[in-house]
Amino acid sequence: MREILIKPDIYKYKTFPEFAEEFGIGERDLVLTTRLLKEKYIAPALEKGAGAPGDIGAQILVQEDFGEGEPTEEMIEKMLPAADCDSYDRVIAIGGGTIMDIGKIFAIRRTGSVSDLFFRRAELFRDKELICVPTTCGTGSEVTMTSVAIVKEPSGGTTKLGLLDEKLIADTAVLIPQFLEEIPIRPMAESLIDALIHATESYLSPGRATITTDTFAEKAIRMILSAMCDYRNGVDIRRAHADEMLTAACYAGIAFLSAGCGLVHGMSYPLSGKYFVTHGAANYVFFDAILRHYDACDPAGKISSFRAMIADALGCDEQNAIAALAELEDALVPVKKMSEYGACSEDLDLFTDSVFANQMRLVDNAYAAVGPVEVRELYRQVL
Repeated sequence: MREILIKPDIYKYKTFPEFAEEFGIGERDLVLTTRLLKEKYIAPALEKGAGAPGDIGAQILVQEDFGEGEPTEEMIEKMLPAADCDSYDRVIAIGGGTIMDIGKIFAIRRTGSVSDLFFRRAELFRDKELICVPTTCGTGSEVTMTSVAIVKEPSGGTTKLGLLDEKLIADTAVLIPQFLEEIPIRPMAESLIDALIHATESYLSPGRATITTDTFAEKAIRMILSAMCDYRNGVDIRRAHADEMLTAACYAGIAFLSAGCGLVHGMSYPLSGKYFVTHGAANYVFFDAILRHYDACDPAGKISSFRAMIADALGCDEQNAIAALAELEDALVPVKKMSEYGACSEDLDLFTDSVFANQMRLVDNAYAAVGPVEVRELYRQVL
C-alpha cells in the first residue's frame, strides 16, 4: 500500500524566544506575520538590546499593511514587491493559514503573476528556505503542499483556489503552544473544527487514504474531540489543551498531505471567495450536512468506522454518532447558515457552477460521488 513521507522537520518549543534563539533569526530572514504577533511576541524577542531600540535585524512584513482577512490575489501582488527577493534566504511565516499561504508564495521564484501561478500558467521554482510557524490550531498548512488564495475567475467573479505542488512544502514546521493561549474563543473554535474537518476528510478519502494517513487522522480526531468535550465541561482549553490542539492540527495536516481534502472544502471555497468568509468558518457551514449526505449514500462503507470512532470518543450510540458530533461542535461554537454571511438564493447556481469549474480535485475526493444536482441541494440545505 502506498505511504506518505513527512517532509518538513517538525520542532516544538514552549515559547517564541526559545525558537528565535535556536534558529538564529537575523538579517537574511524575511518574517511574514500579523501586527499583533509582531508587537507582542516577535519584536520583543528579536530586539538587539541597549543602543539599538527597535532594531530587530530581520525584515518583517505585516499582513495588515497590505490587506485584511483571507489571502487574495490583490493582497499578495501588493506584498511581493515590498521585499527584494535577493535580500533574504529564509522565509519565516508566523501566523494562521493566511500567513502560511502567502509565505509559500514568497519562497518560490517570481516567474509570473499571482494569477499565473494559481492557474498554473507559470512554472514553480523553489529558491528560498521556508519555515512555517502556525499560531492557530486549524490550518495544518505548516506540513502541506497547498497554498490557497482568493483569485479572479475568468468569468469576472472571485473564488478560492488551491495551488498544489511539492515545492510548496515547508522545510521546517515549528509548533509553539504559547501562541494559542490568548486567541478569542470563536476563531479558536472554528480553527479546531477546521482541523477536525481536515482529519475527517482525509480519513474518508475514497482512494488516497493510506495506513499512515488513517493513523494520523484518527489520532487528530480523538485529540480534538477530547479537547471539545473538556470545553463543554467548562475547561479553558486554550491553556489546558494548547499543546494537544496544535499537535492535532499538525497531525490532520500530515493526513491530508497525501489523502487530501474533499467536498467540504470544495463547497466552501465559492462562499469564501465571494463573501470573504474565513476558511474554518466556511468549512464549518457544510460539515454536518455533507457527513449526513455521505452516511445516507453509503452507510456501510468507511463512514461506519468513522461513526464507531466518534461513538467511542463521545460515549454515545453509534447510530447517533454524527448527530452527537454536530451537538458537540455547536456547544463549542454555533454553526452559521450561508445567509448569515450574506449569501442568497441567487448564489446556489453560481456556487455550484464554480465548484465544478474550479474544484474538481476536491469533488473527486468526496467519500460519495456527487454531481451538480446533489451539490446544489446541499447548498440549499445550508442557505
